Amino acid sequence: MANSTKIAQTTARLKEEVKLLRSFVIGIAGKDAEGEYRPEFVEKILVALKEKPTHKFESAKSFLSQLRKT
Repeated sequence: MANSTKIAQTTARLKEEVKLLRSFVIGIAGKDAEGEYRPEFVEKILVALKEKPTHKFESAKSFLSQLRKT
């Protein structure tokens, strides 16, 4: 019983640490030479990076053509 309580406490502490580290990483990723990005924007972009691309652009012309369609 005491062992499961200790495991639960350790798990809760680790979850909190992961949460803080995730926030820190998003904050670091949101900085560049021009300034800082909003954390929500950075998180949205990081999620989008994991998605499979829907189109492969071969040239600037094909990119602009596809952009005009949307």
